[in-house]
Amino acid sequence: MVLRRTAGMSDLGPESLIDGPDDRILPFQVEGLDVRGRVVRLGPSVDAMIARHGYPPIVSKVLGEAVALTALLGSSLKFEGRFQLQTKSDGLIDMIVVDFEAPDRVRGYARFNEEGVAALKDARLPTGGLLGRGHLALTIDPGGDMARYQGVVPLSGESLEDAAHQYFQQSEQIPTRVRLAVAEAWTGGSIPSWRAGGLLVQFLPEAGARVRVKDLDPGDAPEGAAVPAEPEEDDAWTEAQALVETIEDHELIDPMVTSERLLFRLFHERGVRVFDGSGVQEKCRCSREKVETMLRQFPEEDRRDMVADDGSIVVTCEFCSTRYRFDPDDLKPRGGEDQ
Repeated sequence: MVLRRTAGMSDLGPESLIDGPDDRILPFQVEGLDVRGRVVRLGPSVDAMIARHGYPPIVSKVLGEAVALTALLGSSLKFEGRFQLQTKSDGLIDMIVVDFEAPDRVRGYARFNEEGVAALKDARLPTGGLLGRGHLALTIDPGGDMARYQGVVPLSGESLEDAAHQYFQQSEQIPTRVRLAVAEAWTGGSIPSWRAGGLLVQFLPEAGARVRVKDLDPGDAPEGAAVPAEPEEDDAWTEAQALVETIEDHELIDPMVTSERLLFRLFHERGVRVFDGSGVQEKCRCSREKVETMLRQFPEEDRRDMVADDGSIVVTCEFCSTRYRFDPDDLKPRGGEDQ
């Protein structure tokens, strides 16, 4: 197999498996299996996000999974909007928020019970156990006057991978498989750095009749009601899933195993083709101007309640931990504004 680059795509061959950069999303397709997908590999971006907040390792791992999943899903946007992943649950990690602003900006944070996490004796507690019960919301915001779309799936001890599968089953009706991995790794520095990776593959045959989606749980169906037979999966999709199941966590985060190498290992017999990749950068959307605008929207009485002991109003961005300090007098209505 030879490397040919035309119209922004390449057929992968052994000579094309050069080391690739971190913080990169690589789209691909496997025509022989009628699947398309994306691989994301995050290094400095996710490490900076975690280091800025000083999260404990088990919280860092879950946040890293959420960031990788958000990058996989958000990078599919065909417009310069926002994609947001948010969990709200009763677990030790009761909230995660990750924003992906097309085409390449990502930011995120986690809220957790510090005492509960510190008291954990098992540092290998799975993601589902840390999140507990609640819900996962995935929101597409095109911006402007366009309506937002939101899909919500329950969390009841499942991993983020499982929640993503449920989302695609009930909201998109597209057979989808997701793999996520996060870990600390030594990359040449004096201390290890956090890395995250993920792969998403979807079955998208030209003939829609080949897609057989499992029916949703009927819920409170009457006793004795006929249960629909499970649809048989297409052989191509069965093969694609079996190949994805062979992925080991280290292959998604090891800097020596590039996205191209992984895809070639998985799909070379079927012929895998990659498209031009795109970068990812950890960057917050906050600014002093935006925070000031937000504060001005509060009634003056509420702003007075925000004043700290030193006489100022201090706002800390949850995403990037930047602190903004304001003089309350500077937030009073300007001349010509409504009183």
